[in-house]
Amino acid sequence: METLGVVAHGAGDLRVEPVEPGTPAADEAVVEIVYGGVCGSDLHYWQHGAAGESILKAPMLLGHEVVGRVARAAADGTGPAEGTAVAVHPATPGPGDGSRYPEDRPNLSPGCTYLGSAARFPHTEGAFARFVNLPARMLRVLPETLPLRRAALVEPAAVAWHAVSRAGDVRGKRVLVTGSGPIGALITAVLRARGAGEIITTDMHEFPLETARAVGADRSLLATDAEGIAAVDADICFESSGSYRGLMSAVQGATRGGRVVMVGLLPSGEQPALISLAITRELELVGSFRFNDEIDEVIAALADGTLQADPVITHEFAVEDALEAFEVARNASVSSKVLLRFGD
Repeated sequence: METLGVVAHGAGDLRVEPVEPGTPAADEAVVEIVYGGVCGSDLHYWQHGAAGESILKAPMLLGHEVVGRVARAAADGTGPAEGTAVAVHPATPGPGDGSRYPEDRPNLSPGCTYLGSAARFPHTEGAFARFVNLPARMLRVLPETLPLRRAALVEPAAVAWHAVSRAGDVRGKRVLVTGSGPIGALITAVLRARGAGEIITTDMHEFPLETARAVGADRSLLATDAEGIAAVDADICFESSGSYRGLMSAVQGATRGGRVVMVGLLPSGEQPALISLAITRELELVGSFRFNDEIDEVIAALADGTLQADPVITHEFAVEDALEAFEVARNASVSSKVLLRFGD
């Protein structure tokens, strides 16, 4: 059964072309994808043929932020029934080389794979296609009250939810978020839902700052305003820009004894950092990577209105127009989360 998919063939070579999902395994459901969100990693595979150290060695179907409906339930009887609206948890934890990791944090397992990732070869194919075969264990049933378009934010919002959890109790705290792209904006929305006192956001462009204010930021600063950022004196800072300059701003904006949660993935290798300032202020630098079961909390919060994140979705394109969608998504001055529409 051929279906239209979005495939990265190499740097600068993105194609919308027929793909063949093949015969599903007994524990796999056939899912009709309705919406897929364009992630920064998808953009990297398109622009550079790699996302960090994950280098394309063969054409790969992109996409991991997807929602849709079960077109055919798994043959072994596991998972949701045909017709059920579902979100997708794109991770498959695994022991890998046997390196140690906390068993209650499977996102850190050394053999963990992710849909639409070139971290291993053969690559882990993504889900940017009208019909895909997915393990039933990846599927999360969506409440009838949650529109699929809003549910397209479930995966990136789970990344944000996990990051805020890494910060500890945020209630009443002054918080700085450096970088107001989709993840930074979703962190802001989660912070508002979790009772943060004052939320200040930064970015290089005004449009993402407007988005951040729409989902809960009290005020915003341009990333070039070094004096303003240093004066924030935040209890907790989130670095979501994925740049060393953003990390420097987070360290400078943190109060003495504060915590900096590092969410944005910096390029591999050595990076400049204000370590001396982190030491003398006794800052806690905390990493945050993907998520675990927070996806279930996010689904509930989006459904009951606890988490207000609709303004993060700024554009929607049919899959046939994926190249235009990716061009818009790469321009942070005019877009936040860009969706591809695969079905009805």
